[in-house]
Amino acid sequence: MILTLLSGPAVEPISLAEAKAWLRLDSSDEDELLAALIVSARLTLEAFTRRFFITQSWRMTFDAWPASAMRQRMLAVPVAPLRGVTAIRVYDARDVATTLGAGEYSASPAQEHGRIAFVEAPPAPGRAADGVEIDLVAGYGDAASHTPEPLRRALLSLVAHWRENRGDEAVEAARLPALVAALARPYRRERLA
Repeated sequence: MILTLLSGPAVEPISLAEAKAWLRLDSSDEDELLAALIVSARLTLEAFTRRFFITQSWRMTFDAWPASAMRQRMLAVPVAPLRGVTAIRVYDARDVATTLGAGEYSASPAQEHGRIAFVEAPPAPGRAADGVEIDLVAGYGDAASHTPEPLRRALLSLVAHWRENRGDEAVEAARLPALVAALARPYRRERLA
């Protein structure tokens, strides 16, 4: 399976103004740096928690359906929180896509273990590579305030940590600061088997 970002979040979970207030900065001298740190912190914590904070669109691509989808008519979705599925396409041997109708599957929003349930076993793709595409939407919501407050505090703390430690700690760079990890850990999802 390949997961590809189609459209990223329209806003960040914390604003530049919130970061500056957290850091007690009045000057705009570091606005560009702080904006970059906010994006980097979001990406880092999304990877750590295996969750998407703000609404974004993704595409899952498979060469063929996983055996469980064919056998059990159920497909686990490795993104959280799942907001919904916007399209499922299956390509035939001539590279022509057939879009499954909304009545052929259901995908309820889920905070933890999203899944797609098929009414019948989905049709097998005809092309050898990338024969199945599933477009989906994930994230807590469209607004920054939809992101849980502990994750927003973790973002602010990570931005502050990086601003104050600009490459000073080579060995510890791979680890999240203790406060950031403590705030984010309750939201961390286990990997799908």
